[in-house]
Amino acid sequence: MLRRRAREEDSAVLIDMASLESENGSSYGSTAHASEAGKQQVGPSRVGSPAKPPIADFVLVWEEDLRNQENPTQDKTDTHEFWREAFLENLRLAGLHVDQHDVQDKATAVHYVLLRAPWAVLCYYAEDLRLKLPLQELPNQASNWSATLLEWLGIPNILLEHVPDTPPEYYSCQFKASKLQWFLGSDNQDTFFTSTKRHQILFEILAKTQYGHEKKGFFGIDQLLAEGVFSAAFPLHDGPLSAVPEDSQVLGLTQRQVLLQHWARWGKWNKYQPLDHVRRYFGEKVALYFAWLGFYTGWLLPAAVVGTVVFLVGCFLVFSDIPTQELCHSSDGFDMCPLCADCSFWLLSSACTLAQVGRLFDHGGTVFFSLFMALWAVLLLEYWKRKNATLAYRWDCSDYEDIEERPRPQFAAKAPLTALNPITGEDEPYFPEKSRVHRMLAGSVVLLMMVAVVIMCLVSIILYRAIMAVLVSKSDNAFLSAWAPRIASLTGSVVNLVFIVILSKVYVVLAQVLTRWEMHRTQTSFEDAFTLKVFIFQFVNFYASPVYIAFFKGRFVGYPGNYHTLFGVRNEECAAGGCLVELAQELLVIMVGKQIINNVQEVLVPKLKGCWQKLHSRRGKAAMGTHPAPWEADYELLPCEGLFHEYLEMVLQFGFVTIFVAACPLAPLFALLNNWVEIRLDARKFVCECRRPVAERAQDIGIWFHILAGLTHLAVISNAFLLAFSSDFLPRAYYRWTRAPDLRGFLNFTLARAPPAFAAAHNRTCRYRAFRDDDGHYSQTYWTLLAIRLAFVIVFEHVVFSIGRLLDLLVPDIPESVEIKVKREYYLAKQALAENEALLGATGAKDDQLPSSESGPSSLGS
Repeated sequence: MLRRRAREEDSAVLIDMASLESENGSSYGSTAHASEAGKQQVGPSRVGSPAKPPIADFVLVWEEDLRNQENPTQDKTDTHEFWREAFLENLRLAGLHVDQHDVQDKATAVHYVLLRAPWAVLCYYAEDLRLKLPLQELPNQASNWSATLLEWLGIPNILLEHVPDTPPEYYSCQFKASKLQWFLGSDNQDTFFTSTKRHQILFEILAKTQYGHEKKGFFGIDQLLAEGVFSAAFPLHDGPLSAVPEDSQVLGLTQRQVLLQHWARWGKWNKYQPLDHVRRYFGEKVALYFAWLGFYTGWLLPAAVVGTVVFLVGCFLVFSDIPTQELCHSSDGFDMCPLCADCSFWLLSSACTLAQVGRLFDHGGTVFFSLFMALWAVLLLEYWKRKNATLAYRWDCSDYEDIEERPRPQFAAKAPLTALNPITGEDEPYFPEKSRVHRMLAGSVVLLMMVAVVIMCLVSIILYRAIMAVLVSKSDNAFLSAWAPRIASLTGSVVNLVFIVILSKVYVVLAQVLTRWEMHRTQTSFEDAFTLKVFIFQFVNFYASPVYIAFFKGRFVGYPGNYHTLFGVRNEECAAGGCLVELAQELLVIMVGKQIINNVQEVLVPKLKGCWQKLHSRRGKAAMGTHPAPWEADYELLPCEGLFHEYLEMVLQFGFVTIFVAACPLAPLFALLNNWVEIRLDARKFVCECRRPVAERAQDIGIWFHILAGLTHLAVISNAFLLAFSSDFLPRAYYRWTRAPDLRGFLNFTLARAPPAFAAAHNRTCRYRAFRDDDGHYSQTYWTLLAIRLAFVIVFEHVVFSIGRLLDLLVPDIPESVEIKVKREYYLAKQALAENEALLGATGAKDDQLPSSESGPSSLGS
C-alpha cells in the first residue's frame, strides 16, 4: 500500500531528539534515535571493560583563506559556514563525538573534524543497516584451481606466496543488539566492530544528516562536498605507509603494510593476489573488481599464446603465398585505375609491402582463431560465474542485493511515497515506477543526441581521410603517393582517438546528472543505470570507426566512370592489402594508444597531483618541524574516484579482444601485457596514492557481467561477418575449389577491367578490385560469392552459439561444493528455528532466541 510522506518544516536542526521507539515502529532512514542511543549504554553484562577508542572513524576537512576577509563571495562563504555549523551540530545530536583540529599559516587555515561513533551508536546503526557480524569462526577456505592442479601434479607453484595475518572466515548473521552475547568478540567494544564496519556506519550517518530543508536537497555529505562546503570526507588509513622490511613475517605490520608488501609491489606481478586481505581492508566491491581483473588476465594467457602462434603462421605464409608473390612480381602487369578524379594511374606492384602486411592478418589460421576466441569468451564468463558464486558465498554477500541492501539516502530523502517492502516487511521510501520510466526515456533522448554527435565526428573523419588520401597521392614522391591511403588512415585514427577522449569526458558528467534525476532506489541499481548509459555511449564512441572500416569502407565505391560520393568527395576504398589490415591498424592505435594514455595517466598524474596536494595542504609544518598527523597525511593523498573507470577500461579492452579479433590476433597479447601492469598499478593506487574509500558490499560485478555477455554474443556475429565480407578467406577457398588449388591466377581473378567508356575517355585501360563485368555490373561470381558469404555467416553463428549453449549447460553456474554448503546451512537454520520455537513455546523466554532463527536461512553463508 502506498502512502504519501508528510512534508517537514524547514529547520536548521532536523534530527529528532525523541526517545527510541520500539523496533517495529522505528522510522526509516533517520538519524533521529542515534543521540538517545548514544546515551543508553548496553548492559554491562554484555560488554567487556572499555578500552582506548580509535583516533577517529571519519575525517571532514575544509580550508579557509585568511588573506581576503572582505571579498565579493562573502555571502557565499557565510552560507557555507552556516550550513557547516548546522551539519556538525546535527552530527553531535546524532550521538557522534566531534573533535576539531586546525592547522594554519599566515594565508590559509585547514580545519580537520575528527568523527567517532560511541559504542551505543554503532550498535544502533549496525542493527538499522542490517550489518552482518560473526557468530562462529571457520578455517579459511580460499582455494585456486591452478594451485590445486599444480599440487596434484606435484609441480612447484611459483605463483603461491604465504601472506601473514590471513583473515578467518565466519558464520555470520544480521546484528541484533538484544542478542549481543551470541556474537564473537562482543566482550571488547574496541575490536567488535571492524574499521570497515565503523566506516560504513559513519558514512551512512553523514549521508543522511541534514543541514537545511531535506526536500530542498539540503542533506548529506555528498551535497556539501559538491557545494564546496567541505574539501574532503574520508576514513583514515590503517596507520602510516612507512617502509616495510623485506622479512614480512615481522610482527606488528598493519593491514595496509601487509597489502603493500604482498600485493601493491611491482615485484609481485607473478603472485596470486591476497583477495581476502583486500576484502578485509577495502570491502567486497573492490575485492570483486580485483578478483575479476586477475581472473580475466589469467584467461588472457592461452588466448595470447594462440594469437601469437596464428600471427607467426601469417609471417611464414607471407613468403610462400602465391597471390602475394604474383602481386609483388607483377611489375607493370597491372595498371590500376586512379584513386581520385585528378590522380594518375598507378601500378599494383607498388603496393607490395601493403599486401604482405595484409597477409600477416588475413589467412586460414584467422578462421580457427576466431572460433577459438568465441568459445574462449563463453568459457571465461561461465567459469567467472562459478568463481563469483564461490567468493560471494565465502564473503557472505550472496543475498546482499535482495535482502540486505538499503535504499540510497538521496532516494530516501526525495521519494514522495512510502511502500511496504515485500521481502523485509518494512516500510520504505517509494518512487512511482511510471515516473522513473518517463525520466529514463528522457535520458535516452539525450543519449541518442550524444550518439548522433559521435556519428557526426565519424563522418568528419571519413571526409578527412578521403581528402587527405587525395592530397598525399598527388605528391611527386613515389613512396608517399603509393602509401597515401595508409597515411590518411593512420592520421585519421589518431584524430579519432582525440575525439574519443574528449567526448568521453563530456558524457560521463552528463550521465551522472541524468542518473541522479532518474531516482533509482539502491546504490546498485543507480550504478547499473549509470554504467549502462556511459557504456552505450562509449561503445559507439570507441567502436564506430572500427565498425565503419570493417563493414562499410570500400563497399559503396562504385566503378570507374561511376564513382559514388559523400558530400562531393569520392567514397573511400580499401588499400591493396585489404580493409582487414586497416582494421588491425585502427584497433592497435585505439586499443594500445588508449592503454598507453591510461597507464601514463595512472602513473604520472597521481604523482603530479600528489606533489601539488602535499604542497597545497602542508601548512606551516616545515616551520614547526613536526610530522603530519594521520589525518593530515591522508588529506595529502588523492581522492578515490571509485571503480567505474577501471571497469570501463577493461570491458572496452575485452570488446577489442573479442569483437574484432579476426583482424588482429595480437590483441590478446597486448591486453595481457597491459593487464599485468594494470593489476599492480591499481593496487598501488588504492594502497599508496589514494585516500581510503568507504568499504562497500557487493555480491557480483553488477551490470558489467551482462555487458560482457552481450559483447560475447556480438563478437560471434562480428567475426562471422568479418571473415565472410572483409577477409579473402572465402574468395580464396572458392577459387581453390573451382579454378586452381595452388591459387595461381587468383590476383587476376579479383581484378575487374574498367568499362570501355572510361578507357576511351582516358585512352588507356586499367584494373580495379571488384567482381564486375566490363560494363560495371556485378558478375555471376559476385552473386555466387555473396551466397557463400551469407551461408558462412549463418553456419558460423549457429555452430558457435550451439557449442556455447552446450558449454553453458555442461558448466554449472555454482560449484557443487558451494551448493552442498548452502543446502546444509539452510537445513541447520530450519532446524535451529524449529528448536527455538519449541523452546519458546515451552518456556516463554523470548529473549533466549538464537540470532540465526531471526535472520533466516540465508544468514548463515560464510
